[in-house]
Amino acid sequence: MALPLRYSVGNLAVRRTRTLLTVGVIALVVLATTLFAGLVSSLRRTTATAGSERNLIVMRKGATNDGSSALSLEAFQAIQFFEGIARDAQGEPLISPELVVQPFFYTSDGGRENVLVRGVEKVALAVHDRVEIVEGRMFERSRNEALVGRGVAGRYVGAALGEDLEFGHGTWKVVGVFEAEGTSMESEVWIDVNELARDTRRSNSYSGFRLRVAPGADMDALARRIGDDPRFALEASPEKEYYAKQAESADPFYVLVIGLALLAGVGATFGATNTLYASVQARTAEIGTLRALGFSRTSILSAFLVESLAISALGLLVGGLLAIGLAGGISSALGGIAFGAQTFSTNVVELRIGIFDLLLAAILCLMIGLAGGFFPALRAARMRPVEALRKA
Repeated sequence: MALPLRYSVGNLAVRRTRTLLTVGVIALVVLATTLFAGLVSSLRRTTATAGSERNLIVMRKGATNDGSSALSLEAFQAIQFFEGIARDAQGEPLISPELVVQPFFYTSDGGRENVLVRGVEKVALAVHDRVEIVEGRMFERSRNEALVGRGVAGRYVGAALGEDLEFGHGTWKVVGVFEAEGTSMESEVWIDVNELARDTRRSNSYSGFRLRVAPGADMDALARRIGDDPRFALEASPEKEYYAKQAESADPFYVLVIGLALLAGVGATFGATNTLYASVQARTAEIGTLRALGFSRTSILSAFLVESLAISALGLLVGGLLAIGLAGGISSALGGIAFGAQTFSTNVVELRIGIFDLLLAAILCLMIGLAGGFFPALRAARMRPVEALRKA
């Protein structure tokens, strides 16, 4: 004969003080674990999802990112007419020559951060199809104008629509704000590539080229042709693959999050175990009565396990809701969280709690509920009716 579910649930209300204390401990574990996991997954999502499926990025052989690459004007002039590169309505190749630097920008609170400034031409908007100007307009050539990403806008001095942004040796008027579906490109500033080259005295070199592969063309074949060109030491790779490698820098953080979660989970498990052991000790007469009434050991074991799992579920609910609310508050108050990227610049990440972050917390709570409740439940189930009533 099985004990009804309301017996286990009702015991939580009867012993509300112990229940609330245990729920609070588990909720704190869930809160910390979910926020850490959300931070790491937000960083990975911001970087790994950047780029387009049909784009290739061309850099110098051996370069690991834009900042460590240098390509010549002659290389650009040579490969722009390769077979397989997409063209616009006017027949012009969709290849974007780009130059990146990482100057210091000053934050509104007086801090200093490296920001990636990307020199581009107007064709960049067609090649980077996820970039959309949401305020203002595209910059004009040779007029010292700039576009700023959503993560940059308002975070740094002068980085707002209509303001003057100073870096390097010049001043640029911010004429537009762009978004890129929440990717790392929203942490960039775009200006005219020729102006940036003059400002940095790199008038005959680029950091890399981004090109759109024509529909139906073989991307791998085009990448091989670029890499095999004996005139230049070039290497072409899918843009998605490039950003996926950049996102690998977050992998050690995942290991750290899992380690911290396990350590916190062990502490919460001991807390839950002690609470349930105390509950068993205080309910010896009740357990003896249940055994005398004919309830089996399995029924009592299941009832106490359900009670432990219910406490863990409450902790998950409370901690998860707190984590979601706190993540939104942190992102709103700080305007995003700054991380150093492999390009030696700052990525501004919006902290969001995803389904997999909550799933990690749910698995942790399940482990706490099972591990913390099993041995107290086993002790209760092993009590003989006569001994339990005598102890009472």
